[in-house]
Amino acid sequence: MEFYTYILYSKNIDSYYVGHTGDSLEERLRKHNTNHKGYTGKTNDWAIVYKELYVSKTEAYARERYIKKQKSRVYIEQLISSAK
Repeated sequence: MEFYTYILYSKNIDSYYVGHTGDSLEERLRKHNTNHKGYTGKTNDWAIVYKELYVSKTEAYARERYIKKQKSRVYIEQLISSAK
């Protein structure tokens, strides 16, 4: 099984979202873009702008926590730029 740490971007609210999943990225994105109570339910234009592949859920979740701990839009945008 594959696990991902990913970053989504919404142009409507000019915001990033960091998460991890064991689902396919396409399925996870579909869920984020549905109307629900969570943070990503505010809008439905989320797009995957960055992803990292891991072999374990523990690694993917640790990476998500690390990125969030930076509390930095600049850090996130540097990650995205470095992947292009």
